[in-house]
Amino acid sequence: MTGFRHLGDRVVHQGYIWKVAVGEFESPDGERFTRDIVRSPGAVAAVPVRAASDGTPTVVLVRQYRAPLDRAILEIPAGMRDIPDEPTELTAERELVEEVGLRPGRLEHLTDFFPSVGMTDAVLAVYLATDLVEVGSETHGPEEDHMEVVEMPLVEAVAMVERGEIHDAKTVIGLLLAERRLAGRAAQ
Repeated sequence: MTGFRHLGDRVVHQGYIWKVAVGEFESPDGERFTRDIVRSPGAVAAVPVRAASDGTPTVVLVRQYRAPLDRAILEIPAGMRDIPDEPTELTAERELVEEVGLRPGRLEHLTDFFPSVGMTDAVLAVYLATDLVEVGSETHGPEEDHMEVVEMPLVEAVAMVERGEIHDAKTVIGLLLAERRLAGRAAQ
């Protein structure tokens, strides 16, 4: 669809990371309209996978309190792109060290996706992290200080997605794409 024009934003709230704006737009037929938009620097997530003693792939997840939902959520390590112009690969590596104390020897881009197209301009990059080396975590903030690191077989994490037990979008997307990527390698 072409012909829509973004005429500008009026910032109504500037927070620590996000700002809320009222965007003014014009449709192809000249009608003007506004939309509330959360402007975001975006985020990065990584699916850390390593081999168990029997060679089967395991994934390292975190169970972290999420204030908007007022409950703990099982998810892949992730974080905001809060360092301007930092490449997404470096953000992924930094978040893995901070949250689960693992440094990836290899990062493979799985996808970029829009987590909520009707509300925000955020883009979330997702990576597969392998060849992991333990380096000790460097948590930041009360949620990370109290989160639980959970390692499980990748097949079980994917089964949890299929059973509707994992609800976080980046985690669902990351786990399914990581499983597909690794299965493709095994088939070669």
